[in-house]
Parts: sequence; C-alpha cells; structure tokens
Amino acid sequence: MMRAMDPMPPEAFLAGYPEDMAAIAQHLRRLVRRAQPDAIERARAGWHLIGYDLPLPRGGGRRTAYFAYIAPEREHVHLGFEHGVAMRDPHGVLQGQGITNQVRWLTFRPSDPIDEAECIRFLHEAARVAAMSRAERAFAAMDTAPGADEHGHDIVPR
Repeated sequence: MMRAMDPMPPEAFLAGYPEDMAAIAQHLRRLVRRAQPDAIERARAGWHLIGYDLPLPRGGGRRTAYFAYIAPEREHVHLGFEHGVAMRDPHGVLQGQGITNQVRWLTFRPSDPIDEAECIRFLHEAARVAAMSRAERAFAAMDTAPGADEHGHDIVPR
C-alpha cells in the first residue's frame, strides 16, 4: 500500500494520460536514461511532470541538479530543460523564448517524429549547463542570447 509520503512511480503518473501521450512520454524516458544513465527520475504529480536530477561530484554545495523534465498534456508532451536559456541551440529549435525567462522545451505530438539524436544532444547540453554554478549559467545565458555572436557580443543594431 502506498503511503502519502511514498513517491509515485512514473508509470502510475503516466496512467492518467491518453495512451498516445503516455507512449511518447515512455519513449522520452528511455532517451533520458540513454543520455544520462545516472539521472534520478521522480514523478512530480503536483507539477504534472516527471523530473530528472543529476548527481553532482562532491565538494560543491549542491548534491544534485535538476536538469530536465517530461511533461505530458492531453494533446502533446514536452521534453523540457530547466536552464534552457543557457543551452546552446544553434538552430533555434527550443521553445519557450518570450514565454519563460529560463526554461526551454521541445514539444511532441502523436504525429511528430522524435529525433532521438537531437533529444540526446539537448539532454547532454542540459546536464552540462545544470552542473554549472549560478554565475556560470548567467554568463552562458548571455552568450546564447538572441542577437549575440559566439562571444556574447551584441550584434543587433540599436
């Protein structure tokens, strides 16, 4: 019997979603495990998502870093990245700019192909960014801002 403090298994969390959305989420779960085998997976029912934390090397103040999530909805599923604003996205495929200050995501519908290589690249990048210090992430976000060159210099005329 599950007690109030017992974590909800991701499979139980996904059971509340349409079958096609649960299938997309399961596919994305496999990709997260392939990209980051040491990631800690937890269903976060209050946030309506499955979240992923990375264990960090000892010595710093944090023991884990939240880096990614899978958020199923009724019509699509998001693969999201907590510090997406600081991630390298050379082709501008991540969504969320102008909607959130920090988080970015990919969205998948049942008819969409899932580019596994692209997802894995973004998961590796999300892990790299999440392991940075707050100051390093802030600098990286400036470096990846729209209108900046590869050195973070403003290239948009004012």
